Amino acid sequence: MKYLVLFTTLLFVGSMTAQKIDWLTMNQAVAAQANVPKKIFVDMYTNWCGPCKLLDRNTFSNKDVITYINKNFYAVKFNAEGNETISANGQSFTNPGYDPAKAQRRNSRHQFATYMGVNAYPTVLFIDENGDLINRVKGYKTPQQMELYLKFFGTDLWETIQSQKGFDDYFQNFEPEFKS
Repeated sequence: MKYLVLFTTLLFVGSMTAQKIDWLTMNQAVAAQANVPKKIFVDMYTNWCGPCKLLDRNTFSNKDVITYINKNFYAVKFNAEGNETISANGQSFTNPGYDPAKAQRRNSRHQFATYMGVNAYPTVLFIDENGDLINRVKGYKTPQQMELYLKFFGTDLWETIQSQKGFDDYFQNFEPEFKS
């Protein structure tokens, strides 16, 4: 019995210290950015998307990914078929076709997803300190694949590499440091 209590206590303490990405809503990130400029990382997902769930389970649970995103970005988890009202870039975005009966399956696309040019899930967005879209990255990425983009856009390297050849060289020579 004593060992069961100890084991349960260790599980509880371990779960309390488990590191997670500090997800915000888009409105919270925009407000935070107005006070302390920092890039925004947006995970555009849908409830029915299998690769989105893999991204959550395999990539967004990786300690190195979590640490890097929390340190360098305001992180946003945005349901691209949800019904949240977004205020960004002086505009308001909604999902007028949203059907609550379809909340867990395919629904209409949110205006913000359309505005950001998102047409596949998952897609991650990198938004600069002024609220402007830097780039979008489509599809499932492992922690090491995500690291390439996090560092490329998070360190402003993207501003110095302006050609496809430059990016291809960066991509081919990239040495991941994140552990599996």
